[in-house]
Amino acid sequence: MSESESIYIPTYDDVMAARERIKPYIHRTPVLTSSYLNQLTGAELFFKCENFQKAGVFKVRGASNAVFGLSEEQASKGVATHSSGNHALSLSYAASRRGIKASVVMPNTAPEAKKAAVRGYGGEVFECEPSTTAREAMLEELVARTGADFVHPYNDHRVIAGQATCALELHEEVGPLDAVVAPIGGGGMISGTCLTLSNISPDTKIYAAEPKNADDAYRSLKAGKIIEDDAPQTVADGLKVSLRPHTWHFISTYLSDVLLATEEEIIEAMYLTWQRMKIVIEPSSAVPLATIIKNRELFAGKRVGVILTGGNVDLKKLPWMNS
Repeated sequence: MSESESIYIPTYDDVMAARERIKPYIHRTPVLTSSYLNQLTGAELFFKCENFQKAGVFKVRGASNAVFGLSEEQASKGVATHSSGNHALSLSYAASRRGIKASVVMPNTAPEAKKAAVRGYGGEVFECEPSTTAREAMLEELVARTGADFVHPYNDHRVIAGQATCALELHEEVGPLDAVVAPIGGGGMISGTCLTLSNISPDTKIYAAEPKNADDAYRSLKAGKIIEDDAPQTVADGLKVSLRPHTWHFISTYLSDVLLATEEEIIEAMYLTWQRMKIVIEPSSAVPLATIIKNRELFAGKRVGVILTGGNVDLKKLPWMNS
């Protein structure tokens, strides 16, 4: 289970295999546009709406690829993971579809809506202190006790190959883009985006969007090595985790840059999206738009894909209620 062991780097063939494997269990999500946001940014934006995905988040792609790729013997012992919420509920969804058990370690600060969703899909929640160290320690004990297959939220070639199907659909829908912007936490979505576009649209620039309050990926890219942040505080609760070797491979090889947004900018972009596009997205999904608005000169006049990663938000605690 060590994350320092030699890693298998997924290939484009793995992406195509994942696409077929997960097709019965996911939605092919729509791509939406907004004339107002185009005018605001000076760019032509194409929003890939994973907030309409099964379980309300892109992570069901990678989770389904991992779960349905297990042998019958492996599957009989169930699956386990640690997650602040979206991977947890995605793995629980996929496990329920296969009829196997999912055990999930979640920080005790995770949104109640996400804990409830995990339980709603049949997953069992084990709560821990809100740090990567605490998550990993509890998960290791759980796996040792149960023999469950550890499906890491992002440091897993099966997960990355599954997430890569999102950019594949976006490319098929709207054709070659000048740039694609997606949020970055641990880097699973960005890695999948890099994997797909480096093969089918190598001229497309790929940008990661990150909260300034949780800027470990930004600092890692500048330093040329993984820099970890154990427990950052940001409204974008899905982006608090640090990079790992699988995702670092893609980020260090293919990423054009990491763009940062403040808490206020993230909340404003989330509010704008709700107001103008009439769709529910969570704070993590708003970070790309926040960085595009902040860096208009970088994107003006270009065709830009924006991956809205999820829509799982506590409707009783919307961030602008306290801003």
